[in-house]
Order: sequence, then C-alpha cells, then structure tokens
Amino acid sequence: MKPENNHGLKRVFRATGFSILGLKSAWKNEAAFRQETVLACLMLPVALLLNISSTERILLIMAVLIVLIVELLNSAIEAVVDRVGDEIHPLSGQAKDIASAAVFISLVLCAFTWGIIIWPLLS
Repeated sequence: MKPENNHGLKRVFRATGFSILGLKSAWKNEAAFRQETVLACLMLPVALLLNISSTERILLIMAVLIVLIVELLNSAIEAVVDRVGDEIHPLSGQAKDIASAAVFISLVLCAFTWGIIIWPLLS
C-alpha cells in the first residue's frame, strides 16, 4: 500500500532508505554483486590515481558503475521472476537469460573501456 503524504524531503528520505535496503539485500544475497563491488573498490582508486584526462577518468568510473547498476537490475529481475512462481516457464528463463546478457555486455563494455584507456599507459 502506498503511504499517504509522501512528498518533498520526506519522499527523498524514504527513497534513500529503500535504496540502502536494496544495496544491503544485494550484498547479502547476490555473490556476483559482492564480487563486482570488491572489484569496483579496487578499480575506482586506480582510476583516480592514473595520469589521464578528466574525460578518460570519468569513462573508467562510469564503466565500473554501469556494471554495478546492471547487476542490481539483473538481481531485481531474477527476484521478481522467482517470486512469480517455482514452475519452469520459457518466459521466466528468457527474462533471466536476457538480464544475464545485459550484465555480460556491461562487463565487456567495462573491459573494453579500461583496455583502450589503460593500454597506451602500459606501452
């Protein structure tokens, strides 16, 4: 049920609280999210310390954050599909596979972005 009088700052605080609950749930229940978060915690300081342009730094940071965002969406889709029912259904499998493919593409994007920006520094 939707709460009444949920406007302004009250709405912002409630939304922030729900977001924090979502992050905690993903950390607790999703191994892939934990792994990607640990990698992000290693990669983000590297992006800040490299001698690169601001645009390149932003691209590196965005690529890492996109992986986390897509993983959260994937986890949400899986949770909804699992909530709907336990029976095997082709559309349930399709939804989970497509969400997984989105995570894969975000990981490829991240690797590609980091590779293109980091490679000249290593040469």
